[in-house]
Amino acid sequence: MTRIGGQAAACEHRSVQRSARRTFLKAALRGPGTVGAVAPSSPQLASVLAAVVPRTGTPTVVELGPGTGAVSGVIAQRLPPGGRHLAVELDPDLVGYLQRTHPELEVVHGDARDLTRLLAARGVRHADAVIGGLPWSLFDERTQRAVIGEVSRVIGETGAFTTFAYLHGMTLAAARQFRRILRGSFEEVLVSATVWRNVPPAFVYVCRRPTGR
Repeated sequence: MTRIGGQAAACEHRSVQRSARRTFLKAALRGPGTVGAVAPSSPQLASVLAAVVPRTGTPTVVELGPGTGAVSGVIAQRLPPGGRHLAVELDPDLVGYLQRTHPELEVVHGDARDLTRLLAARGVRHADAVIGGLPWSLFDERTQRAVIGEVSRVIGETGAFTTFAYLHGMTLAAARQFRRILRGSFEEVLVSATVWRNVPPAFVYVCRRPTGR
């Protein structure tokens, strides 16, 4: 690539990032009860979240709350040929943005509480990985349990579920409650190291083998 070509590519990349940030902030301002972040996930956080995506076979991966697709791009890089990538998003403007910027993504407009129904309508009964970008600390206990119940049914005994939480929010009652729900819902709940290169710093839960409770 020539120097001029490299500069043009860098400018285009920055333009895409600015567009994603604007779209994300508009969604956050429009729906503060459904968008809990102040910025899209960083590449570093996205990499930890997407680490459970199988690199072989024909896996099915489901995202919950993909936002502007910060994690979607990393998943797409890991997903092998023949793999399927669906993303469930509640905000209609973010749905439109994802459809324009990630044409390879199967974007599903709907609520994560209806996950099994939404996936069944598209012929999906099982997901090898579910990756969550939902604002858990903004949800009441009933909503947290409903979504985790749906995730548990979808991943079954062989799939994996990852999601993240912000370090500064761990003292919140809803955050502590969510951790208890995870530990009661899965036999294995691992916690990653803190991802400092994210705004704000965050960590990832990696969950496997639903208990059925």
